[in-house]
Amino acid sequence: MTHSPADQQYREKQAGALKIGDFLFLPGDGPAEEITDIELEHDDFGVPALILVTTLDGGKVRIAIGSSVPVGEAAVVPDDDTLAEEPALLAEPASGDAPAGAEPDAVTPDAGDSPVETVPAVVVPPLPAVAPTVSGSLAPSTAPSPEQLALIPEPTDSPEDVVAAAGEAHPGRNGVAVLSERLVKGINTKSGSCLRDLSDLAHDLFIELRDPDHALAVADILNVLPYDGNRDRWMSVERSLALSSFICRELGQTERAEVYDQLLQAPDTVETDPFKARIAAKVRQRGLNEPNLYDKEIFRSIDNGNRDAEREWRLLRLETLLFLRSHGGSNTLGVGELDHRIANELEAVRA
Repeated sequence: MTHSPADQQYREKQAGALKIGDFLFLPGDGPAEEITDIELEHDDFGVPALILVTTLDGGKVRIAIGSSVPVGEAAVVPDDDTLAEEPALLAEPASGDAPAGAEPDAVTPDAGDSPVETVPAVVVPPLPAVAPTVSGSLAPSTAPSPEQLALIPEPTDSPEDVVAAAGEAHPGRNGVAVLSERLVKGINTKSGSCLRDLSDLAHDLFIELRDPDHALAVADILNVLPYDGNRDRWMSVERSLALSSFICRELGQTERAEVYDQLLQAPDTVETDPFKARIAAKVRQRGLNEPNLYDKEIFRSIDNGNRDAEREWRLLRLETLLFLRSHGGSNTLGVGELDHRIANELEAVRA
């Protein structure tokens, strides 16, 4: 005997809220099947698009992430021997009301119909949520303590003064001059373009001019900004934090570098829904394991003899490597390999 959502107790649930242990009605007739595995498939822009569900019996189903799907609870259909041993389960109530103490999912036959051999549904609780894992040195956990945050020096000047001092230390250098002249007119930390200019200035000071002190001073204007949910603005802060972490390790300030690492990973801890946190962890880990290092673009630029284009692509690769290093590496790129690659890229872009 098979059942479909039409003749069983069921409710709808957003596909994005499904979790292992839920019982899902697959397309067609049949009982709800227990979910044993969930994978997420992205579109070509990296946006979650499909959920791939595997059930206990090996069935697989693809669901659009925004869909609502029917879910229910496990049902046990007894065999004939069990029914013979437990006739009380087939007893018809004396009235149309359910007997006291009956399970809400029990099926009561209509008058005149032959008894339907059913038992109350057995509810199997969902499996406990599995905490997301990250293979880097720091799993998403707690924010830096006040003592750790104290390792980042308090600014003694205004942000505009910090930028002006960096520009004055390197007169005549066009890139730094353009950025500093634009920023000293007023720094608005709510402006995405302003944050990008600050991040670019910090990178130019360290990479181009080999000035870690002014680079850190400028970067710290960004580093203390909290994650506000705006990914566009956060990208500039993220670049700054990854650069600062690397600079501090180069200067032997390991504890300060770890503070920047924790701040960079702040968005990893904001999701409180267990399923969404698990999906986010998988997406994050995939990005760490399969980063875009722009190999094709760099090789094409080399083949074409386009040094400027090669350098721009290498700068993007360097940013990716710094980001990975701040996460403590990944399953595919360890810390030692990352340090070696970062040294190579710095030498290449500084040449």
